[in-house]
Amino acid sequence: MGVYLSIIIPVFNEADSVVQLYTELKDVIVRQQYTAEIIFVNDGSRDQSIEKLKKLAASDTGVKVISFKRNYGQTPAMSAGIQHASGRIIITMDADLQNDPNDIPAMVSKIEEGYELVSGWRKPRKDNFLRRVLPSIIANYLIRIVTGVKLHDFGCTLKAYRSDVIKGIKLYGEMHRFIPVYAAWTGASITEIKTNHRERLYGSSHYGFIRTIKVVLDLLTVKFLGDFSTRPIHLFGGSGFLFMTSGSCIGIYVLYEKFRLHIFAYRNPLLLLAVFLFLIGFELVLIGLIAELVIRLYHESVSNPVYTIKEEINLPPTPSLHNGEREK
Repeated sequence: MGVYLSIIIPVFNEADSVVQLYTELKDVIVRQQYTAEIIFVNDGSRDQSIEKLKKLAASDTGVKVISFKRNYGQTPAMSAGIQHASGRIIITMDADLQNDPNDIPAMVSKIEEGYELVSGWRKPRKDNFLRRVLPSIIANYLIRIVTGVKLHDFGCTLKAYRSDVIKGIKLYGEMHRFIPVYAAWTGASITEIKTNHRERLYGSSHYGFIRTIKVVLDLLTVKFLGDFSTRPIHLFGGSGFLFMTSGSCIGIYVLYEKFRLHIFAYRNPLLLLAVFLFLIGFELVLIGLIAELVIRLYHESVSNPVYTIKEEINLPPTPSLHNGEREK
């Protein structure tokens, strides 16, 4: 019988919480009689996290550990765990104990109902309002408006996926919060359930208000990928022709002023504006053509791994480096 449930947990300096989290997860797994694996991805922790994870793996072969050489961020950590997961259902969650493992059965039930992605909605949030909750409200609102995906809490790490859906999504940068958007593009059925959000017991949050700015920038990327990833010429070329047309119209008006109103062109500031707009438009068209070439090369090339694995514990050996380079 194969693995039914894979639980993926990125870990960065969470030595105080990983053992308690494992204990709570194990209780849920035993109670629900899941055939499960727990994959901890040590994202370059500088505390005792890896030592504690090694002890857990030594006592339980159901615990898998992937350790990065350095800190790469949450998205690469989640990507590594997903690519190494063997379960039919994949759960992602944080290691700081704020996600409640007892919410997992409800999410699994939704997957069994036929949904392909179940997103957690932390309600109520147990975080500082100004530093965490308010930026999250703004970011979630912007994502809903721009992408059309109607979720309340894109930033909640606690999510459940059908394996074939999540494994088909390539993650990079800090795009893990946009997984529901990528899944929606493929036609995946998505739902949302309220989850228990707990107070942080150990350490401090790695996120701040600056995260909202990064989310907005990432959102621009997502919007571009969704609407223009295969035809960037439509964006750049369309904008370019708009500028060129505006410049041409102003240029025609300058000629009208010269021949009908006898206003010399070199005394007319509109001439500079016409030339400026036309050149910007022409450059945008060229950028669109270059972007078309880049997109073609991108879709024809094999993506390189975005992380380097230092060590794997309780995981079968992989014959290639497709899912990430390993330290030599």
